[in-house]
Amino acid sequence: MNESKVFEDGSVRLNKFLANAGICSRREADELIKAGVVSVNGKIVTELGTRVKPTDKVVYGGQAINPEKPVYILLNKPKDYITTVDDPFKRKTVLQLIAKACKERVYPVGRLDRNTTGVLLLTNDGELTKRLTHPAFDVKKIYHVTLDQNVAKSDLERLAEGITLDDGTKVYADAVSYVGDGSNKKEVGLELHTGQNRVVRRMFEALGYKVTKLDRVMFAGLTKKNVPRGKWRFLTEKEVHFLKMIPRKKKE
Repeated sequence: MNESKVFEDGSVRLNKFLANAGICSRREADELIKAGVVSVNGKIVTELGTRVKPTDKVVYGGQAINPEKPVYILLNKPKDYITTVDDPFKRKTVLQLIAKACKERVYPVGRLDRNTTGVLLLTNDGELTKRLTHPAFDVKKIYHVTLDQNVAKSDLERLAEGITLDDGTKVYADAVSYVGDGSNKKEVGLELHTGQNRVVRRMFEALGYKVTKLDRVMFAGLTKKNVPRGKWRFLTEKEVHFLKMIPRKKKE
């Protein structure tokens, strides 16, 4: 059964409707429906196969949910912008950089620290956001890391073998090497699949280094090629399809 199907009368399954509105993933939408917290045209709906038309009024959390077309934006994030929707301290946010991109309300997929630059995806596709941020999926990230001192080759090997962080968890680099010809040993390329908070900085801190510059050059196959710092572009249909096909990690 194809749950993504749009039927001849223009209707879609309720879980897809909620996911398209950026509320949650389709699986999470099923739980909301079963919990009886979603209504259609004034009536609580608990049947998972329910279909809704564009003219139907869907309410969740006391608010009407308006279907939106999915929007996918790649931003080359500069320094001094925080990855959040609203900031109580009135600091600059990444949403200010894409304010003119679309009328739909989009959200960052994951986070980049205030001083971290590079590839950041923003979308209103709740289903895709769930896939790209869930640890079960094989989402590759590549970083260009600049350190405060030369990095010993033995420490690169330790990063590949696994580093125990300050909270006791062990993480490892899927690939790690000096950038370019290796003449500048303060610059390291690092490939990760984990998405823990500040994980790159914490990995190097555990080895006695301080990250002075951090740039994400790739996220889930997306790069910042032809996108200047602080600028953005829409994803192509091919790129969106690729993201939706990212597989689950193989069990070790």
